[in-house]
Amino acid sequence: MADVDNKSSNLLATETAQLEEQLQAWGEVILAGDQVLRWQKPWFPAALMGATTLLFLMIYYLDPSVLTGVSCMVMVLCLADYLVPTLAPRIFGSNKWTTEQQQRFHEICGNLVKTQRRVVGWWKRIFALKEEKPKMYFMSVIITLVVVAWIGQQVHNLFLTYLIVSFLLLLPGLNQHGFISKYAAMAKREINKLLKQKEKKNE
Repeated sequence: MADVDNKSSNLLATETAQLEEQLQAWGEVILAGDQVLRWQKPWFPAALMGATTLLFLMIYYLDPSVLTGVSCMVMVLCLADYLVPTLAPRIFGSNKWTTEQQQRFHEICGNLVKTQRRVVGWWKRIFALKEEKPKMYFMSVIITLVVVAWIGQQVHNLFLTYLIVSFLLLLPGLNQHGFISKYAAMAKREINKLLKQKEKKNE
């Protein structure tokens, strides 16, 4: 068991080191984005939501076709991939990194690797469920897709995308400031109360 844990830890460290090397040119931008997403200043959430809202209002106003939207998005990514490694050191000064910044960059890369592993793990579990319990897999997939299709029919596509993107952008800050754990604990207490009340009624 200890050997398996050691191998897993070593593999995680290796993958993290490889990701750090790949993202080194984006290090300054990643750290700046991390500060915004974790709300290190009180006005960061408002600025984040303001920028997101402005972007989606522009998309709504311009109403581009799918092909135009995809082309513009890929073009922006290509420009960023070319310009960021060149301009970031001049703007942020990569030679001024502190030990704390380097440690935070290492933590971010480690979290990204762990997230990737979780996604792959869930994907493998889905396929394992398909092999072991095909009926349950079929029913779960159909019900999920029906619910998603119903939600998509009730809510405008762009507005639904805006809500999803906004939630994902606010999620790190909500987690950092304890909002998620707080309300999750409240929900857990309420569920436990309901279960206890149901048990008493059955008695």
